[in-house]
Amino acid sequence: MQLKQWPWLNPWSGLLVLASLSLPVQAHSPLQSDGASFQAALLTTLLLALFWLFYVLGSIKRPPRLWRALLFHSACLLCALAVVGPLDDLAETSASAHMLQHMLLMVVITPLWALSLPLPQFAAITGRWGRFAWQPLLKLAAYPLSLAYLHAAVVWFWHTPRFYVLALEHPWWHLVEHICFVFTAAMLWWAVLHCTERTRSWALLALLFTLMHTGFLGAVLTFAESLLYYPSHQLADQQLAGLLMWVPGGVPYILAAAWLGYRWIKSRVMT
Repeated sequence: MQLKQWPWLNPWSGLLVLASLSLPVQAHSPLQSDGASFQAALLTTLLLALFWLFYVLGSIKRPPRLWRALLFHSACLLCALAVVGPLDDLAETSASAHMLQHMLLMVVITPLWALSLPLPQFAAITGRWGRFAWQPLLKLAAYPLSLAYLHAAVVWFWHTPRFYVLALEHPWWHLVEHICFVFTAAMLWWAVLHCTERTRSWALLALLFTLMHTGFLGAVLTFAESLLYYPSHQLADQQLAGLLMWVPGGVPYILAAAWLGYRWIKSRVMT
């Protein structure tokens, strides 16, 4: 079922971009900050708005399926709420809010983007120049376990005490941290959710590996008897952050592994 069968969705998509971005901006506006906080928040808003706008314009030229469009717009709305909404403000003082922000980026928003398959819409706008950018990335998607290693390195790097505090205290480093999380998570989810029969076993291993190391990090935070990061945080709040990463943070990986396993078994039965 194509989006062009609902012509009202195209103009409303543009309004959705502006309205949904304005809601979190009102709660935590870049214009209400100053210095580096203002610049980093403004750049974050502009990057997300440009990314979203490209998809909307591409959808007019090459309409996606309705459910894919809904997935993409939902992910963009969640991203706006996560990085320029009140949650971003809470993340400065709360370890659990900071972790919730990370989990939204890595296990909710990026898999929704991957499932929405937005490349045809971006290609309709960027043409061959866009293909030059993502064709090398699509080749990397043939190596899901390697991408899982890269994502793990990024996760553990930014959860070491020194760099966790660096991102918390400096807005520009916080933006870099989010870009690292989104890029590596999106690459991993794309490789996993769009794996071929040849790479399916590696995709399952990538999910298992990611589930194990993120669960271990969550357990470390949960059972730690002292603060590992910021002295102004509360120990109970740090433990809640660990639980968020350990339990609900692992559910998307388990669901994706179950889906891949089902497809694998189904393909074996049919042959």
